[in-house]
Amino acid sequence: MAAHARELNPSAMKVKEVFTGCSSFRHPSAKRLIALANPARPAHLAGAMTVDLDYPTLADLRRRARRRMPYFAWEYLDSGTGEDMALRRSREALDNVVLAPAIAKGRTVPDLSTRFLGHDYARPFGVSPVGMTGLFWPRAEFLLADNATRVGLPFGLSTVAAQSPEDLAPHIADNGWFQLYPPADVEHCDDLVQRAQDAGFHTLILTVDVPGPSRRERQRRSGLTTPPRITPRLFSHAMIRPMWSLGMLRHGIPSVRALEKYVSSHRPSAHVGLAPHSAPDPALIEKLRRQWKGPMVAKGVLLPEDALALRELGVDAAWVSNHGGRQFDGGPGSATALPAIRAAVGPDYPLIYDGAVASGLDVLRAIALGADMVMLGRAWLWGVAALGAEGAAHVTHVLSEDIISCMVQMGITRPAEVRSRLWPLQA
Repeated sequence: MAAHARELNPSAMKVKEVFTGCSSFRHPSAKRLIALANPARPAHLAGAMTVDLDYPTLADLRRRARRRMPYFAWEYLDSGTGEDMALRRSREALDNVVLAPAIAKGRTVPDLSTRFLGHDYARPFGVSPVGMTGLFWPRAEFLLADNATRVGLPFGLSTVAAQSPEDLAPHIADNGWFQLYPPADVEHCDDLVQRAQDAGFHTLILTVDVPGPSRRERQRRSGLTTPPRITPRLFSHAMIRPMWSLGMLRHGIPSVRALEKYVSSHRPSAHVGLAPHSAPDPALIEKLRRQWKGPMVAKGVLLPEDALALRELGVDAAWVSNHGGRQFDGGPGSATALPAIRAAVGPDYPLIYDGAVASGLDVLRAIALGADMVMLGRAWLWGVAALGAEGAAHVTHVLSEDIISCMVQMGITRPAEVRSRLWPLQA
């Protein structure tokens, strides 16, 4: 019986007969047809090459992720605030960055390794912290952390993620960054910072761009509340996404585990929409600088004068970001703000960038504008929602191969050299 189970079913045999005896039988397309005709072998396992054929871009992963996630989870991930204009501005600003190719450079062998804030990484990009990551796909934090550790990428965990620093400690190796939304209670804030350090996170990300709640209208229309509550409407959305629902049944509905110890049963688990908002003053920044033993980053900087002030307060790097367009719809795209900040702080002060990055070319565009490290949020979640555990590795592959291809076209061997290719070229 077992031997018969390993054989192709009759439909697959007919497909095989068409190709038997010709050289095309070994072509990936032929193997794909056989896999599709044989339900016993899932189509996505027809070979690693088929993943790249089916999903050669992050946009392809985005489309599949949307089909596999419940409506409310997708709207939470995909939306900005207001009319999503700030979100679109980030995309348009990157699209307007033009880079010049070069010829007669001989063979180019790109090296993507990057040293940043005293740590060595395999790529000039990493995993940005995202609130309630586990809502988008079961165990998403673990899948992303494991991939970051395997490859050698920065991995950011949010205070309002679905897993705590202690949960992720065995998974981060030397790649962990912790994003802090400072609780108003001083003791809770101090304890949370210490817990992150004890769990092995070496870089602190202080969120500075959430002085108050934003409207996030698309999220509201989807029926999702903060903190999430299961309603008949959300339940109906989940039931038509069986893989997501089965995963949640197996691993549990996500909650903000990092804050659970500070919240009584009468005040349900806090989320960024309900938690004290991050509008730190200089005194808090200086205190955190004294507490934290490693690099400290401020996330959410769009003005040159703010970057300069943070540097004076001892912050080691400024993170140029408009919060994924989720806080202020009237603000600029992150890529629009980046060049002026770089000009203000000079060439040596470390800058991080996020905002609408959807390709390796976008990573290079951000570096050309002045970034030293580029972080992605939504793109990683497209990957794990589309392909599960395989998705994070495929996002890494797509970004890396695209960066290498673009660098070869420009005749450069290190990512930072892309600044010499920014169009129009400087005399």
